[in-house]
Amino acid sequence: MSDQKQQNQINIELDEKTAEGIYSNLAIINHSVSEFVVDFISMMPGAPKAKVKSRIVLTPQHAKKFLKALSDNVNRFEKAHGTIKDYEQPPLPMNFGPTGEA
Repeated sequence: MSDQKQQNQINIELDEKTAEGIYSNLAIINHSVSEFVVDFISMMPGAPKAKVKSRIVLTPQHAKKFLKALSDNVNRFEKAHGTIKDYEQPPLPMNFGPTGEA
């Protein structure tokens, strides 16, 4: 392998607990001038309370790259498996503390 190719490689570690993943069926996105905050939430039917399972903070540039990567992957998925149906959901009342800016 050439030196240039070796310099462009990133060694990414994935520990066992992280590899299990976290289930989320709702995401709340907020932003300020300097960052996007994505809260991934697990909400179970009939439960009066939902819990933020993970929070990811991104720069605006990384948020845009993430949007493009996710869109590309959804398009490839739909080409292989058919259109993903979007079911209408009633609006959810959200109350999880004051909104703020970072």
